[in-house]
Amino acid sequence: MRTIDLSPLYRSLVGFDRLAAQLDAAANNEAASGYPPYNIERTDENSYRIEIAVAGFKSDELSIEVKENLLTVTGRKTANDDVKRYLHRGLAERNFERRFQLADYVIVTDAAELPEALKPRTIEIKSDSAPLIEGKKVKSEKAA
Repeated sequence: MRTIDLSPLYRSLVGFDRLAAQLDAAANNEAASGYPPYNIERTDENSYRIEIAVAGFKSDELSIEVKENLLTVTGRKTANDDVKRYLHRGLAERNFERRFQLADYVIVTDAAELPEALKPRTIEIKSDSAPLIEGKKVKSEKAA
């Protein structure tokens, strides 16, 4: 990892604090980390939606903060004392912090979960000792 001291540049840019902050953000680019994956969707001419895949997180384990044109989404897993034995573990349950640099005119208006109507329904599979397909026995008439 390379460290660059931009202090002399900052001194010559009096009044350009925003540019210096953007240079810092570019130096600390988190593009190498692809977790969690996200989509940025343009919903109409002046609206955008950011969708972040945070499977395995509860809503109380997520926080969203906007400060100085920086949208920060943080996920912190609570300590789970349950001992689970997985056969396959495909969901990453690690803490994360994803940042999005917002333009000056962008206003964050809402954060929402998937509506109940759009969530998949669970259908219970019942199993009894009785046969699954039942039918009546039909007497066959023998031709004489």
